[in-house]
Amino acid sequence: MINNSKKGILVVSFGTSYENTRKLTIDQIEKRIKEEFQEYEVRRAFTSYGVIKKLKDKYGIFIDKPQEALNKLKEEGFEEVIVQPLHIIPGEEYDFVKNVVEAFKKEQTFKRISLGRPALFFKGDEEKIPDDYSIFIEALKEQIPQNEAVVLMGHGSNHPSNAVYSCLQCVLEDKGLNDVLIGTIEGYPSLDHVANKLKMKNIQKVTLMPLLLVAGDHAINDMSGEEEDSWRSILLKEGFEVDIFMHGLGENSKIQNIYVNHIKDAVTSRYGSIGTTKKGVI
Repeated sequence: MINNSKKGILVVSFGTSYENTRKLTIDQIEKRIKEEFQEYEVRRAFTSYGVIKKLKDKYGIFIDKPQEALNKLKEEGFEEVIVQPLHIIPGEEYDFVKNVVEAFKKEQTFKRISLGRPALFFKGDEEKIPDDYSIFIEALKEQIPQNEAVVLMGHGSNHPSNAVYSCLQCVLEDKGLNDVLIGTIEGYPSLDHVANKLKMKNIQKVTLMPLLLVAGDHAINDMSGEEEDSWRSILLKEGFEVDIFMHGLGENSKIQNIYVNHIKDAVTSRYGSIGTTKKGVI
């Protein structure tokens, strides 16, 4: 029996107003998804209202918010939808997407709607639980120069998921990548913590690398800008020699594979019950 129901994949990212990095990252990931899931129609949504507004006002580019994109799929008669976030951690933006998906589930808008997980979610040491952290680090190795110190710049947050960065740091050390250090713009650890570690290790030269999907505003200004408060400027002032790796994670083909595989997991609900409980549900 042939299933002719309309199926869609909604790819959701924070978004960026920088066209060059968008083409190299978000566009490429969506292309990979289209190639892998040819029976699905692939759509796009951004979670940043600011980016959406800027693209509309400045460039005449219209991008849907997640709820808008899902409403369009509903109106067009789609019955099965996979929502795949391109976020790195399950933070505030992921919570936003999750809340939208739960609302559509509650309304029974689609026969089936499933939410994929971000790049870093499970830290499994058992066969039945995936180890997203080790898979992520294997992908990072593709772009980390050997025998050199690297500082990864993550976004950071007040959200409890900020702990993901410390977990990732621990796994990096478990794998012997002791000179790859993580700092965040808006959370812990800060650049001050990272600089102190570099000094303790007697490291004199570092490569700054964005731990971000796109090399957009944060990478261009906060990480490598000419202003005195950029990470590059601060580390130079502290006496370090600084190189810049100006590529978003979304350019890395193995990072792209992670999102493709997380969609496969969402399609089959492979890990849907891990880390969840039905206690207290009325």
